[in-house]
Amino acid sequence: MVSNTDKISQKLNVSLEIPLPPDSILIKRIELENMRKQSLVGVYWNMKDLEVHISKKQYWIKENILFKEKFKMILDSANGGFVYYPKVQGQTWSFHAIKMAEFLDKNFSEIFS
Repeated sequence: MVSNTDKISQKLNVSLEIPLPPDSILIKRIELENMRKQSLVGVYWNMKDLEVHISKKQYWIKENILFKEKFKMILDSANGGFVYYPKVQGQTWSFHAIKMAEFLDKNFSEIFS
């Protein structure tokens, strides 16, 4: 047997105010992503920058990303990509920051598996 109280739906409306520290703000995730991208506009990384961004050393990066044939075809600026591969010893690597970050995000599981 079901009592009348089992059929009654109860609701509690609550208003809650949570103070934020004066040095903090709330923004939408998409706005944050746009701000991050804007901070990389016109920015190029060198190999040390890339090491910092992916927490891997140069040897690992070369072995697992830069010299993998399928990635090199996409990345190499000689093929229209966004990575400058040094031609002679003493030249430095150059990575278009936004495009490299997007490439790493898109290929994360393949690179790090």
